[in-house]
Amino acid sequence: MFAKTFISIALALSCVATAQAKDWEIYGKINVSAQQSDEGEGSFGELKSNASRFGIKGDYALDGDLTLVYQLEWEVDPSDEANEKNIKSRDQFIGLQGAFGTVTAGRHDTALKKSQGKVDQFGDYEADIKTLWKGENRMSDSLAYTSPSFQGFKLMLSYVMEDEADAEDAQSYALLYGDDNLKDSDWYASVAVDNQINGYDATRATVQFKVADFKLGAMVQQQKEVATGDKSDGYLASVAYPLNKWELKAQYQTLEDDNGISAGADYKLGKNTKLFGWYSSFDFDSKVDSDYIAVGIEHKF
Repeated sequence: MFAKTFISIALALSCVATAQAKDWEIYGKINVSAQQSDEGEGSFGELKSNASRFGIKGDYALDGDLTLVYQLEWEVDPSDEANEKNIKSRDQFIGLQGAFGTVTAGRHDTALKKSQGKVDQFGDYEADIKTLWKGENRMSDSLAYTSPSFQGFKLMLSYVMEDEADAEDAQSYALLYGDDNLKDSDWYASVAVDNQINGYDATRATVQFKVADFKLGAMVQQQKEVATGDKSDGYLASVAYPLNKWELKAQYQTLEDDNGISAGADYKLGKNTKLFGWYSSFDFDSKVDSDYIAVGIEHKF
C-alpha cells in the first residue's frame, strides 16, 4: 500500500509538471546484479539492487528572471525488499534559481558528498567509498546553496537544522573547480569540509584528470568523531580506461589500517544500457575481511 501511494503521488506530480513546467522529466535507473558474497561466515549468492531509483525533476519560469526548481526522488529495490521497505527517500527539494545561483530546501546530499564528482568508480556497489569513510550523507532539514560558476570555480554550501531542542546545527562546505564529467575540462578538483554532520567532522580533497584516454582520480580524507575526538585518515586512487564498448576500471581505498581494492569492467549495450562485472576485497583491522564478485545490468531512463 505504501509503495502504491508513492507511485500515485509521482504520477500525479508528473501530470502537474506536464501542464505547468517549462522543462520537466521523469527519470531513473534500474541496476541489478547477481552477487557472490563472503563476509566471514562462508560464501553465499544473492541478487542485489544497487541504488535503483526513479524521480521527477523540473523547473518553472517565474517573474523577475527567477526559476522555480524541484526534485522528488525515491530509491526502489526490484530484487529483494517488498511493501514499505521497497521505497526510500533520496534527494527531495524545492528552490529558486537566478543570477545569484540556486537555493533549495528539503533533503539533500551534502556539499562534501557532492564534491567527490565522478572519482568513485564503484559508487552504489559494495566498494562505494562510504564503506570505509564517513561523509556520504543525505540530510533532511537542509538548506543548500550553489553559486554560479566564476572562471571555472563554484561554491556549494549545506546548512542542516538541528531538528531537536538539545541538538546542534551542522554545516557542509565545498569549493569546486572544473567539470566533474571531464567533458568541458580535462580536470576537476574540489576541497570540502563537514562540521557536525551525523556526528563527524571531515575534510576531503579530490582531483580527477585525463591523461590520454585514462581518467585518473585521487582523494584524501581526514575524519573526526565529534563525541570522542578520534581521528582517522585515508586516501583513494582510481583509474578508468575506455576500450571500444568497454570501460575498464580499478580503485584502491584506505582508512588507517583498513583497505579495499576493486577491479571491474562495463560493457555498453546501448546509449542508456550496460552490462557490468566487478570484484571487491576488503582487509579490515577491527572486523572480519570480506570479498564480493558480481555481474549485472543497468538501464537508465
